[in-house]
Amino acid sequence: MYLRNSTIVATVVTLGQTLFSAMAAYAFARLRWRGRDLVFAIFLSALMVPSIFTAIPNFVRIKQLGLLNTFAGIVLPTFFMTPFSIFFLRQFFLGIPREIDEAAMIDGAGPFKVFFRVIVPMASAPLITLGVLTFITSWNDYMWPLLVGQSENVRVLTVALGIFRSQKPQGSPDWSALMAAALVAALPIVILFTILGKRIVNSIGFTGIK
Repeated sequence: MYLRNSTIVATVVTLGQTLFSAMAAYAFARLRWRGRDLVFAIFLSALMVPSIFTAIPNFVRIKQLGLLNTFAGIVLPTFFMTPFSIFFLRQFFLGIPREIDEAAMIDGAGPFKVFFRVIVPMASAPLITLGVLTFITSWNDYMWPLLVGQSENVRVLTVALGIFRSQKPQGSPDWSALMAAALVAALPIVILFTILGKRIVNSIGFTGIK
C-alpha cells in the first residue's frame, strides 16, 4: 500500500509539474510581453528561499482548505511548478530558433498550437529529464508527506520507513526487514538512472549551452 501511495504521489506531481512548468518556461522564453524579464528575475529569486521556510505557510493553507491526510494535500504545493523546473526548461527553449515559431504562426498556428505541436516535440529530451528529476525528488520527499499525510491510507513509503524504524526506540529494530524495505524504496530510482542516466546528463549539459 505504501509503495502504491508513493507511486501515485510521485506520478501526479511529475505530470503536473512538467506540464505547467513547460508552459511557464515557454511564456518566459518565447513570448514577448512587458516586464517579462523582471517577472522572471523575481520568480527565479525563489530559488534562494529554502523549502523549510515555506513548509509552515503551506501547512496552514492546506489545513485551511481541509486537505490534511489527503493525496491532494501532499501533491498540491509542488503540482504546478517550481523555479528550478521553469529555469531548466527556459534555458532549452531559448536555444530553439525563433524562425520555427514564426513559420508556424504564418501557417495559422496560435501560441498554444505552437507550444504543443512544435516546441514540446523538440523538447522531449529535457522534458523527460525534468520528469525523472521531479519523480525522484517527490519519491524521496519525507518532511512534507510526514506533516500532511500521517493517515494510514495516504502514508507514503519514506514516512512508513521512518515510522518502522522508530517503533522500537528502546531496542534494536528489525534491520533485515528495514533493509528490504529500503531496497524496495531505492529500486525505482536505480532503474530510472540505469535506463535514462546518460540522457539526463546530456540534457542538463545542453540546457547550459547558449
